[in-house]
Amino acid sequence: MTFSRSSTGSVKTVASTAVSEVASNAAESEPVKFLESKFERDTMRRVDWRMLPLLGLLYSVTIIDRSNMGIARTAGMGTDLSLNVGNRFSIASCVYFVPYILLQLPTNLVLRYFGARYCLTFYIFGWGCVELATGFVKNWKDLVLCRVLLGTLEAGFFPALAYIVSTWYTRQEVQTRIAAFFQTAIALSGFGAILSYVITLLKGHGGLSGWSWIFIIEGLFTVFCALLAFLFLPDFPDKNRFLTPEQTDLVLKRVELDRGDSVPDEITFVKVKQVLGDWIIWAHALMFMSSAMPGYAASYFTPIILSGMGYSLSDSLLLSAPPIVFAALCSFIFAWISDKAGRRAIFIAMQSLLNVVGLFLTGYANGQAARYIGIFLFSAGSSGCMSAVISYNANNIVGQTKRSVCSALIISFGGIGGILGTTVFRQQDYPRYIPGTWATVGAQILTLTLLTLTTATYAHRNKQSATRGDVLEGQPGFRYIL
Repeated sequence: MTFSRSSTGSVKTVASTAVSEVASNAAESEPVKFLESKFERDTMRRVDWRMLPLLGLLYSVTIIDRSNMGIARTAGMGTDLSLNVGNRFSIASCVYFVPYILLQLPTNLVLRYFGARYCLTFYIFGWGCVELATGFVKNWKDLVLCRVLLGTLEAGFFPALAYIVSTWYTRQEVQTRIAAFFQTAIALSGFGAILSYVITLLKGHGGLSGWSWIFIIEGLFTVFCALLAFLFLPDFPDKNRFLTPEQTDLVLKRVELDRGDSVPDEITFVKVKQVLGDWIIWAHALMFMSSAMPGYAASYFTPIILSGMGYSLSDSLLLSAPPIVFAALCSFIFAWISDKAGRRAIFIAMQSLLNVVGLFLTGYANGQAARYIGIFLFSAGSSGCMSAVISYNANNIVGQTKRSVCSALIISFGGIGGILGTTVFRQQDYPRYIPGTWATVGAQILTLTLLTLTTATYAHRNKQSATRGDVLEGQPGFRYIL
């Protein structure tokens, strides 16, 4: 059967046909197989290349723009704006997360109404202008205002990316793809520290400090990226403009066969309330919060920790990059193995334990080399856990309303992890930050506890469905991925 995307009816035809196939496969206990034809492989490869490199670039800009505070402080901003007084640096760092947390759900709910391309372009252009303005602040209160505006404009970005990616791929393809753009962004942001060091060499030009030039140049590049987003950013599958009608129908059919939610459902208050009433969603959110906490601590405090270990300004900035690149590579390998194995929980647990080992090494080891290795380990564990938890949730939900709400809620809790990561590492605990180390280790224990509960619940529901015929997530034949 041939489908056309020129009308809304084509999507419904794809869905109805695919639902029949899902029911048939469920009845025969045969798994749906994908990527068996050259046309299908070529189509998904085209989707990969159009989507993942661009999303990785754009998200790396987000990471660099939100986390260059530690680098700027090391480069002189702390002295110029009196950020070393009391907890001013922690306050200026964590206020970003207040609007970032509060606005993620509403921005994700309106994403389909306004269109992903228009929304994301607006966000990127807006925070690029704020980043540019940050280079001209004269006191720490103006810096706080800029950070609030930055959090407001970045709030809708990452949950939108996670939501969009999950609508294009089947469940056993999602983690590798999320990890691909997420870890590409992490790796590119690692070179942001080196870039920032080079930019600081402009100190004195135009009567500006080196740290001011960091914000100005990175802000201008972000504004340029807004243009790239407007021209090339892919939208949802049913709204895309780069695939042929036949390729679009194939993408929609694959998603429908896998989990039955290729057709967007109407977002209503009742549905949102129902999603928010599921305790497992909140458990995933808390796991993401705990995973993000050491990651934010690393991005904000690695240059400062290295400085406390006796390294010079240039060495502290340059040595901040290798752990981030290692984290990206390590996390992508974990994601690839996880997708191949069709398992999620065991790999989240392994990376959470990697966090614990790395944190203890950085906090308690005596030699510089051992402490530096610790930064490698907990950076890798954190970034890997973050993409894995997002995938674990995306694998085990059906319906685009639920997908939209969950991605926003979970990633907003990452903002809470950011607040914790920037406040538990207090100025008075410099240079080893032992209380912050223990608080972050406690977050990993919370992750492992919640992971055990959610996985046991999913396994029990799968068993009940197999023995009693319970329908999971309202989709016949659906099984949770553990």
